[in-house]
Amino acid sequence: MRGNGRGNAKNGAPETDSELAVGADAFVDRGAGLEVAVVGAGAVGSTAAYDLAREGADVTLYEKGQVASGSSGRAAGVCYNAFADDLDAEIGAAAIERFRSLSSDDTFPFVECPYVWLAREGDEQRTAHIREGIEAMQSRGVVALEVDADELAERFPHLRTDDVAVAGIAGAAGYTDPARYTACLAAAASGAGASVETDTPVEVRVDPPRVVLEGEGTEREFDAVLVAAGGHTKAVLEAAGLPIAMKPYRVQAMTATGTLPEPMCYDATDGFYARPHPDGLLAGNGTEEREIDPDDYERGANPGFADELCERVAHRFPEAELDGAKITRAWAGVCTATPDGDPLVGERHDGLYVATGFQGHGFMRAPAIGSRIADEILGGEGIDAFDPTRFSGTESFDIVEGMAIEDKPR
Repeated sequence: MRGNGRGNAKNGAPETDSELAVGADAFVDRGAGLEVAVVGAGAVGSTAAYDLAREGADVTLYEKGQVASGSSGRAAGVCYNAFADDLDAEIGAAAIERFRSLSSDDTFPFVECPYVWLAREGDEQRTAHIREGIEAMQSRGVVALEVDADELAERFPHLRTDDVAVAGIAGAAGYTDPARYTACLAAAASGAGASVETDTPVEVRVDPPRVVLEGEGTEREFDAVLVAAGGHTKAVLEAAGLPIAMKPYRVQAMTATGTLPEPMCYDATDGFYARPHPDGLLAGNGTEEREIDPDDYERGANPGFADELCERVAHRFPEAELDGAKITRAWAGVCTATPDGDPLVGERHDGLYVATGFQGHGFMRAPAIGSRIADEILGGEGIDAFDPTRFSGTESFDIVEGMAIEDKPR
C-alpha cells in the first residue's frame, strides 16, 4: 500500500479558532500507512474522513455527486441529546459537544436553542412515554426537565400550552446548517491530506476491500472501505454481495417566512417538529413509512404539504406570524430504518465497514458517529449494540418513523 498523504489541516481547511484549525503538530500517526476509502460525502462520511486523515491515514473520500448533495443537504439540522437509552444519550452528548467545538464564525453556525417535546391532553400513551423517558434520561445524567402546561408557558410565553398534558425540555440542544457543516468537514478532511473525489460514482468489492470507478473499470485496493452513502448504502453493499437490514424511506420538510422564537419544538401528538431558521422557520416530519428507491423518488414535497404544516405550526406558535407566510422551500429527503431502530455502524465484512440506518437522527449524531467509526477502523473498539452483523440482512420488518415518541421496534 502507498504511504499516507496527509498534510497541514490549515492548508485547505477553513482558518478558524474551532477544532478544525489544527496545525501539523496536532496530528497523530495512529493511521500511518493505512489506506482507507470512504464512500459517501455526507455528514457521517465527511466527518469520518476528517478524523481518519488527521490520525495519519491515507484517505480517499468518494462522492457520486457533490459534497452534501444527498440526505445531509436535505436534513433539518436539529441537534439534541434527549435520549433515554444509555448509548443514544452518550452519543448525543458527544455529538452536541463536538458541534460546539467545531463551529465558529468561519466554519458553520451552531445556535444554542432549547428543545421541547410535548404531548397533548387526551394523548395518554405519548404522555406516559414522555414521562417515562424523562425519568430515564435524568437517571442517566441527561439534563432534561419534565414540566406541565403552566410551567411550559412561564418558560416559553410564545408557545401555546393550553392543550399540553406534559412536556420535556432539553438544554443541551441547538441547530445548524447541515450542508455547511458537511462542506466544512469535507474541506477539513482535504486540508488534513484526504483526497476528495466528487462526481465519482464507485462500486465496492470485497476480499480484499476495494473500489471500482463506475464506467472506467479502474480498480483500487484499500486496507479498509467505509460505506456511508445514506439511502444508497443498501444498494452499494448488496451489489458487493453483502445484504443489510436497512430500508430507505421518504420524509418531507419546508421553510417559510415568519417569526419563530425559541424553543425548537416537537409536537408528538400532531407529529411535526419546528425550529428557527434564517428565513423564519423550518418544520417537517412528513414521513412516508414505506421503502423507496433513493435514486428515483419525488424530491419535492407533496402538494399541500407545506401549507397544511404551516397551519399546524401556527397552532403551536400563535405569534409566529404565519398567516399569509411565504413558503420559501418545500422538499423531501431520505432517512433509513432498521428492524430494531438502532443504526448499523461497524465492520460488515473483513475490512468493509458501514454506517447507516439512523432513523432520521444521522445528521445530529454525525460528529460522534464519524469519530467512533474512524476509531474502529484504526483498531479501536466498535459499538456492540450497532454491530451490523447482528442481522443477516434478509429480515422482513416495517418502517417506523424515527422521531415518534414510542418504544423502539423490537
